[in-house]
Amino acid sequence: MNLVEIHVIQPVPPASLNRDDTGSPKDTVFGGVRRARISSQAQKRAVRVFFSSYSLLEPEERAVRTRLLLDELVKMEEFRDFPEEESKAVIRAALVALGMVADDQGRTEYLLFLGRGEIGKLAKRIRDHRDRLLEFARDLDQKAREAQETKKRLRKEDLLKAVPDKLKEAFQDREILDGEKAVEIALFGRMLADRPELGKDAACQVAHAISTHRVDREFDFYTAVDDLQPREQTGAGMMGDVEYYSATFYRYANINLDQLMRNLQGDRELAKKAVEAFARGFVLTLPSGKQNTFAAHSLPEFVAILVRKDSMPRNLAAAFEKPVYPSDGKDITERSVEELLKYWEKLDNAYGKPAREEVAIVCLPEVDLPYHRDKRVDTLDEALERANKTVDELLNAVHNLLGGE
Repeated sequence: MNLVEIHVIQPVPPASLNRDDTGSPKDTVFGGVRRARISSQAQKRAVRVFFSSYSLLEPEERAVRTRLLLDELVKMEEFRDFPEEESKAVIRAALVALGMVADDQGRTEYLLFLGRGEIGKLAKRIRDHRDRLLEFARDLDQKAREAQETKKRLRKEDLLKAVPDKLKEAFQDREILDGEKAVEIALFGRMLADRPELGKDAACQVAHAISTHRVDREFDFYTAVDDLQPREQTGAGMMGDVEYYSATFYRYANINLDQLMRNLQGDRELAKKAVEAFARGFVLTLPSGKQNTFAAHSLPEFVAILVRKDSMPRNLAAAFEKPVYPSDGKDITERSVEELLKYWEKLDNAYGKPAREEVAIVCLPEVDLPYHRDKRVDTLDEALERANKTVDELLNAVHNLLGGE
């Protein structure tokens, strides 16, 4: 397996970046003590928002996760010359032909993760088969009326069975939803419950971030004053409290370059672009939870980017199974970096290093790096540049193995 790995140590001031169903910051028990936690899903969402905000990817290289596919299709150029209601009926029929069903509000049963290119291809396919779809839409309306008259529930299975063979051939081949080189789908994968054959195995894995030390959640009691309240009246207009913590996090992610190339249909340049976009986004982003309240926009103090040939992934969280505490005049972040580097060296000594490995480290604390002294660089750009050279070599090798020219 050819891998890119990213290890991050990041101190975060008071924050509530990722909350559970009760509104409390997410946490976990590790090494017998309570730790702050940020879910992998929240981190991946932050990276996807970063892609959009900083235009790291072209629109056609991006993807969208939505239940509102019908509304998105109606707005496209292929449907502008037709009445909106007719277009909606045609699109609804096309979704059934595709193996999916939209409810009365036009929402699909579950969130779909589709590349922008796939949505474009679907719109063209619907336009090309508009007459057949319009006829099928009338059949679906008739079935809905009959079900209403007999007070029977129109089951999803009945709708899918009603799809004419010609429409099945047109909409259930794999050409439409083939991923269309959408970077986000290639990185994070997807599952379509109704069309499992169209699923994609994720090339990227993101660990839940955990604090390197024990944390206790705290409460911020707040009050708000009613600006129009008469002066003679006292008391707050409202009051409440919000939970938060401050923590130094260990964050980890990896990208399987072999899987990435398969998902992107052997496109080396797009794969390189995807690796750099993800690495930059992962390092520079945090989830947006309660940021208007806490503005906890901190950046990592330590970043290690590794490119490894023929290697298994190595999450280094076990370096912090014993909670880190300040000692010898060093703060938690400095101690966390030291513990990470010591554990990293232990693993390499015990299990060996890959035959080929490129390492680039950005380290802001004045910490000695005896094991990787010559791998230290000054900026994230330098680290990415060093990593990209090796990524390029490995992608070329993968491309040749996949039968590329």
